[in-house]
Amino acid sequence: MPKVFVTDGYWHKTLSIVRSLGEKGIDVTVGESTRLSTALFSRYAKRRVIYPSPKRRPEEFLNFLEKELKQEKYDVLITPEEYTLLLIAKNINRFNNLTRFPFADYNLILKASDKAEAVKIAKGIGIPVPETIFINDIDELEEKTADITFPAVIKPRMSSGSYGIKYVNNKDELVPAYKDVHKKYPFPLIQEYIPQGGDAFGVSCLFDKESQLKAVFVHKRLREYPITGGPSTLRESVVNDELQELGVKLLSAMNWYGVAMVEFKVDPRDNKPKLMEINPRFWGSLPLAIYSGVDFPYLLYKIAMDEGFEPVTTYKIGIRSRYLLPGDIMHFISNPERFKMRPSFFKFFDKNTRDDIISLKDPLPTIGRILSLLTLLYNKDMQRYLKERN
Repeated sequence: MPKVFVTDGYWHKTLSIVRSLGEKGIDVTVGESTRLSTALFSRYAKRRVIYPSPKRRPEEFLNFLEKELKQEKYDVLITPEEYTLLLIAKNINRFNNLTRFPFADYNLILKASDKAEAVKIAKGIGIPVPETIFINDIDELEEKTADITFPAVIKPRMSSGSYGIKYVNNKDELVPAYKDVHKKYPFPLIQEYIPQGGDAFGVSCLFDKESQLKAVFVHKRLREYPITGGPSTLRESVVNDELQELGVKLLSAMNWYGVAMVEFKVDPRDNKPKLMEINPRFWGSLPLAIYSGVDFPYLLYKIAMDEGFEPVTTYKIGIRSRYLLPGDIMHFISNPERFKMRPSFFKFFDKNTRDDIISLKDPLPTIGRILSLLTLLYNKDMQRYLKERN
């Protein structure tokens, strides 16, 4: 029986990976630095391990992983979270002879994670981007922003979701806000604000070792948290040939390998999609792609194992997935139009809507997810996550 080790068991996207592979009869071990982790509760996890925190004790984590891979002889190592992915990719020489790691190399992941680099690459190949100001020296901040149009967005070069983002409405707010973000995220971008009213999309892709497209999927965001911009809490599978072409074009230009998701937002002023960021890893809305017929985790496994397959470019349209616990609940609480939302928050039994976590076939992760929120009270990694989120 083939064996796969999956890291970062806390996250619900990891649960989707464990379920996907486990349902195919693959022996899955899932690990995390805390026992109260959603994916560790899945019936499809044959083995569960607790390892040192990759963030607080990186060398100990790497030593653990090397020992684990030597002892258990896994066929494939899958890493969903960006921090862990970068750590392993940076030290991949320690693991090359122990397992298969079907992801881009460290420098390429780092480049895709850097919003400044992504904007420059996209602009160079004709993909629309928001007007962007790059700051390389704090002393040039006022000069470079002298003619800026407000509102504007200060955006960390290296972060995901809504972490570190600040919105500024005038010149007086800009400089102190920029310096505040700069303390934690050096030299963030300053971008024009894309007004509300345009749809937001994600283009998810899988490329093989020769950078040939092997799977693609497009979804539209319906709700997110925070409501001003953050990870999606409800989304729907769609067809959008223009966006698909742009997303594939960008990743192809980077000679990508493995999975990635490119985010776009349509500017209501000119109806053009503008690049928001690249997620060089598995993404939070992964369950929707699987429900719609594009099983990225299993396809990635097949690429790692050199198993050929025809590119997957078609899927079910109009399928929705919902991140209820706690994402969509938090959206409902914070949305002043909560009782006017379409689709309604209370639409729980729509035949075309599935939940990211809740499943009758695999019920215990629902309990695990609720318990995992308790880690915010004692686990330093999760406390750091909450602080960044706030």
